[in-house]
Amino acid sequence: MKWKQAWFMDESDEDPRLPHHRNPKELVPLDHLAELGVLYWRLNPKDYENDQQLRNIRETRGYNYMDLLNICPEKLENYEEKLKNFYTEHIHADEEIRYCLEGSGYFDVRDKNDRWIRIWIKAGDLIILPAGIYHRFTLDTSNYVKLMRLFMGEPVWISYNRPQEDHPARKEYIESFTKKVGVALEAH
Repeated sequence: MKWKQAWFMDESDEDPRLPHHRNPKELVPLDHLAELGVLYWRLNPKDYENDQQLRNIRETRGYNYMDLLNICPEKLENYEEKLKNFYTEHIHADEEIRYCLEGSGYFDVRDKNDRWIRIWIKAGDLIILPAGIYHRFTLDTSNYVKLMRLFMGEPVWISYNRPQEDHPARKEYIESFTKKVGVALEAH
């Protein structure tokens, strides 16, 4: 099944807030994202405080810390600088878990062949990026997103800019491709 919210990106250096579809468009199936360790759920952002599915995900995966982040010029201090940092290709030593409550934006992830896949998240989308995957984030042309950030234990916001081939999280991520014949899709 192809997911209309994910596609291979073109090589253009135009405004990163644009969709950057290839010509012709090349959509990416959910199972391809799952093979990369990217998980996705569609939830109800209007009632996140009482959402049993969100509660189950948090309990099952051990996400015991949560905060909210508004990314827009009016609400984020040093907006331009932070957006530039978010868009710099990097990894984390832990999973990156983001639940879009309002607005929209793009997570870009590298596939096994080092191609960029653009994932368009909108209100209701919960995405988990595995530790060690090269990725970046930017807003789309709406210039606004409200995200819930989830963490296991104390929150860690440390980014390690590419190259990071010797970072333990990156090595473990790469090793997971050689060990697994297939990855079960835990999300939907």
